[in-house]
Amino acid sequence: MPVLSRKLGHALGVLATGGVAVWALLAPAGTYLPVTFLGFDAVLFNVDAFSKLMGVIFGLIGAAAVLYSYSSDAENRQTAFALGYVGTSVGAVFAGDWLTMVFFWELMAVTSTLLVWDYGGEAVRAGFRYAIYHGLGGSLLMAAVVWHYTSVGSFLFSASDGIVAGIPAVLAAIGIGVNVGFVGLHTWLPDTYPRPHVAASVFLSVYTTKTGVYGLARAFPEGNLAIAYMGAAMALVGVVYALLQNDMRRLLSYHIQSQVGYMVAGVGVGTALATAGAFAHVFNHILYKALLFMTAGVVIARTDEQSLKYLGGLGRALPVTALAFTVAALSISGFPGFNGFVSKGMITAAAHKEHLDGIFYILLAAGVGTFMSFIKFGYYAFLKESTGTWNLKQSITGQRVAMLGVAALCVVLGLYPDALFALLPGSTADAHPFTLGHLGEGFALAALGVVGFAVLKKPLSKVGPGIDVDAVIEPATFYGMRGLVRGVTDLFAAVDRLAVETAERTLAAAGDPYGSIRGPLVALVGSDGDALRPGSLRASIATSVLLVLVVLAATLVGLL
Repeated sequence: MPVLSRKLGHALGVLATGGVAVWALLAPAGTYLPVTFLGFDAVLFNVDAFSKLMGVIFGLIGAAAVLYSYSSDAENRQTAFALGYVGTSVGAVFAGDWLTMVFFWELMAVTSTLLVWDYGGEAVRAGFRYAIYHGLGGSLLMAAVVWHYTSVGSFLFSASDGIVAGIPAVLAAIGIGVNVGFVGLHTWLPDTYPRPHVAASVFLSVYTTKTGVYGLARAFPEGNLAIAYMGAAMALVGVVYALLQNDMRRLLSYHIQSQVGYMVAGVGVGTALATAGAFAHVFNHILYKALLFMTAGVVIARTDEQSLKYLGGLGRALPVTALAFTVAALSISGFPGFNGFVSKGMITAAAHKEHLDGIFYILLAAGVGTFMSFIKFGYYAFLKESTGTWNLKQSITGQRVAMLGVAALCVVLGLYPDALFALLPGSTADAHPFTLGHLGEGFALAALGVVGFAVLKKPLSKVGPGIDVDAVIEPATFYGMRGLVRGVTDLFAAVDRLAVETAERTLAAAGDPYGSIRGPLVALVGSDGDALRPGSLRASIATSVLLVLVVLAATLVGLL
């Protein structure tokens, strides 16, 4: 891409990513490419229900994001980094063994960091933090995989049922938890995604967290109750912080944590319905979250404003963008008739069926908060009367095509979920999205969201973005590292001074041995220092032999 024209380069990017979607859809299940690397068995390309679904949606949204990038004046170099990010993510989800997956997992961290850094400015600092988080997470996952290999004797997924239990499983959960945004490990999300170019944010919102969900399902194919509760906590914590935000992309970033929490909960519950629901939500979330970042990007590009506080009345100025946002907002909120309603319902139904009432009610509460968040977003951006009149150029044709195409998929999969069910791992036999109970649940959550926003609208307008764990982590890390660096530096300086001083005294003593001895001797025995002159310490041959024998005897005694 960097050597081609913008039009040709981006056209090639659309073809390449769209080709991945078609290729993944048509690749027969069971296809694999075994190789040997450094004496280890590896599978570079493995097609099953998990990887097929991930490949289809990764390629599909990649094509839409490249088209959006071209229409958003993204430079070729930025889109080239983005395509490298897409490629490494595809490599990770089509891996058939842990060694290959970790290889692409780490490359995914590198390419996504480069995509963030490419924008410069505030994105550089955010990119460093992003790189540190994902470097630590990847290292923990790598340690888990190595430990797993020592227990199983193979990196192949087929060699065992997930990661070996015990310490490897804990390391894997924490390492992958960085990517999916476990509570306490999530602050890189709202810190990084609002910083780069608006088109880069569309790519970033898709690949890292969803590849993490895929990795979690590979590591814990039978589920894990602790992970299920962590997912529920992510859903609730993310939505609470999202409600407090006025920066549009920061609000959407917290909602990534919240929505990924549903997926993590589904993987943790581990039943066939829960697994199918988790991956249905992966697919659906990628569609509506990318669409939300696209609409936010159009607003930011047209108004040069990121805060909802200073917007309003954009529904008339940007009607297509407002329509696309409405579809995406109803989808992420789980309103009946849109794709989020189907996949969210599968996960909550699975939790309810397994009598995990705590998870069930937490996810419902997070659903109410999601409605409130996007009523807030839509009200302040598109509905509220503005103090001025917006006279803006509407979204560009490529942006409209990308947004409306993705929006159409959100509606189609909401009304005809069987099209997605055919791709899902797990079982959809118990998935009944359009029962009266489920429809009633969806409308009830929407109603509670409207009431909740009406009640909290004024208080929310007066509070800040809230204090997240980074308020403790960042100062502790900064001052802790500064203290460590200063301590090591001061210790090195002290050792250096001691070594230099010892060398200087040794050289001085060698140059003037009588002068060096004279001072201490006078201080110890009070003798006349003037009597100690060159030649005065010479001993007879007999005395010298005696001294040598004494030293040798003492050495032998020490050795024995």
